[in-house]
Amino acid sequence: MLDNFLTLFLILTPLVVGFFVPLPKKYVPYIDVCLGKIVFVILFFIGLSLSQVQNLGSQVGFILSNVLLLAVLSMGAGLLSLWWFDKQYPYERQIQHGDNTANISVTGSAVQLGCVVLGMLVGYAVPLQNLPIGIDSVIKGLLMVLILLVGISLSHAGMTLKQVLINKRGVQMSVIFFVSVSLSGVLFALLKSDVGIMQGLAMVSGYGWYSLSGIVITDAYGVVWGSVALFNDLLREFMAVIFIPFLIKRYPSTAVGLGGVTTMDFTLPIIQSSGGNEIVPLAMSFGFIINIISPVLMVVFSSFG
Repeated sequence: MLDNFLTLFLILTPLVVGFFVPLPKKYVPYIDVCLGKIVFVILFFIGLSLSQVQNLGSQVGFILSNVLLLAVLSMGAGLLSLWWFDKQYPYERQIQHGDNTANISVTGSAVQLGCVVLGMLVGYAVPLQNLPIGIDSVIKGLLMVLILLVGISLSHAGMTLKQVLINKRGVQMSVIFFVSVSLSGVLFALLKSDVGIMQGLAMVSGYGWYSLSGIVITDAYGVVWGSVALFNDLLREFMAVIFIPFLIKRYPSTAVGLGGVTTMDFTLPIIQSSGGNEIVPLAMSFGFIINIISPVLMVVFSSFG
């Protein structure tokens, strides 16, 4: 448990520090570029780490079956609950934005998956046993840099805490999303005899933050379950890229919720282009809250699992 709370400290410290870094606005775009690049590097090293697992090939079926079940439950719970929210409390649009479903790209998600595969291939081809520093240590170091950059990015996102919390619908969405996805984690645990309730809750709390969930869940439950969490969250991003443009016109809260933590970065341009500028504050509020609670929930749940 002490190790898990140390992980929480190592995650939250750079996040908080990032909020107070006095960075001129002209450099903020470079932070976003660095965020994108470092994610690729982390995924490559995660692939290297996976290549060192004994008999990983025999675990592929186990990983894929659990990823499929976890994705259906966690994404399905979020979609159904926010769809109900949209139906019961429709979002009042000020401007009717035209349908823009043509420009759908899954290249980013494919490249991210490719980084994991490339890392695995390099790991199988090159002996890594005599490296001066362990792969896991490198991954944790890169993760701290990533979290620091996320903190800087959030602090320069143009959203104050007051603006986040005053967006009533964004807060309501976050609560509904958290409760429904958490229930899916409990259901996952009930369906899997080898998974405890707290582990189920930890597994679904990545909300699309694959670079973090892969590391935290690996530390807590081993690399096989870490792989399940990683690919589950990668799949969320992949599905968000595809389905947000189709959902956002009639069910904006549902569409935004599908993106999870990515609504503040990777899927935000898709939300803006297909839903209009009026949806952006909602996405920013929801994404901000989910970005803050995700690492806390993963570490706390895994500490008691």
